[in-house]
Amino acid sequence: MAKDLAKQYDPKDVEDRIYKFWLDGKYFHAKCDPEKKPYTIVIPPPNITGQLHMGHALDNTLQDILIRYRRMQGYDALWLPGTDHASIATEAKIVEAMRKEGITKEDIGREGFLKRAWEWKEKFGGRIIEQLKKMGSSCDWDRERFTMDEGCSKAVKEVFVNLYNKGLIYRGERIVNWCPHCLTSISDAEVEYEDQTGHFWHLRYPFKDGSGYLELATTRPETMLGDTAVAVNPNDERYKDIVGKTLILPIVHREIPVIADDYVEMDFGTGCVKITPAHDPNDFEVGLRHNLEVIDTFTDDAHIKPEWGKYAGMDRMEARKAIVEDLEKEGAIVKIEDYNHNVGVCYRCHSSIEPKVSKQWFVKMEPLAKPAIDCVKNGEVKFVPERFDKTYYHWMENIKDWCISR
Repeated sequence: MAKDLAKQYDPKDVEDRIYKFWLDGKYFHAKCDPEKKPYTIVIPPPNITGQLHMGHALDNTLQDILIRYRRMQGYDALWLPGTDHASIATEAKIVEAMRKEGITKEDIGREGFLKRAWEWKEKFGGRIIEQLKKMGSSCDWDRERFTMDEGCSKAVKEVFVNLYNKGLIYRGERIVNWCPHCLTSISDAEVEYEDQTGHFWHLRYPFKDGSGYLELATTRPETMLGDTAVAVNPNDERYKDIVGKTLILPIVHREIPVIADDYVEMDFGTGCVKITPAHDPNDFEVGLRHNLEVIDTFTDDAHIKPEWGKYAGMDRMEARKAIVEDLEKEGAIVKIEDYNHNVGVCYRCHSSIEPKVSKQWFVKMEPLAKPAIDCVKNGEVKFVPERFDKTYYHWMENIKDWCISR
């Protein structure tokens, strides 16, 4: 007699039973049949930092649709599953868990921390795989990988050495995204942006010859200790006669030049921009063009360096308050305005990123981007919808060297 239809749908009973049937039948297993046309998707491996979210659900549903469609069409379809160690992102999670226990990395040492990292992987890596299975994902689970597996690690080392031998990996002193909490550089892709309410401090920078002053605005007065110039646009008629003159930097009383550079937007603020090569990526590029001195005022954990007298040892926000007070005493503040702007934060700990000039390892991206652009232009790779070609070209044609130091 047929089983009575349940009054309510029980997903656990139905879905678990059907998924077990699929697994037992090896329906997701790719056999590498030379008679069949191959179709492969390598899953973007989820980080083992916790659990899957809605973004993973959408992305993996789309992949599942594609792989099942090709499988039904007779392709030898492989959906390769795996998880990613996620490096410092996972480290941050483990450190946070350890802090609740009252212990630090230093307390347990390198080997002790690695042991905890592998325990974390077993706990959360397994949970993520089970979540993917609960979604009905038709991955070839016989081929599941982890990005720190022996094979993956060997491949990473081999590629690194090959890139280095080709001159595509180099060590250079450039401005990077520095997290003062994690004490590491992070790539541009790892910087998140948050809307924050701050202030625009309008400041007076007097001319050395006593002929007046320039007014400029900044959201970060604490970086002015490292100012080495003030820039104006070369086409700005208001300032064409002052290029080359010398200013006196308030508080510090250092002489700095007025320079002309196309980077400056004439209609933004006063049209005058303080240039701090050590603490802003755009200023760093301006500094290279004009051979400006790079004066780094912060330690790695974003405190003022010892050589800065009364400000020495202050953190960024403490220094900002003290410097603003001294600017007011010196009569260098014209006005203060509220200002909403995007602030870059570390995607791991959400501390504000500090642009920092540092000697780090980089991958030269332009030689790698060119063939990636060409394969889209010649039709080898196609985007759906096609309009995303433009977005891709914009990314690739404006790509910067990739900081890989961690």
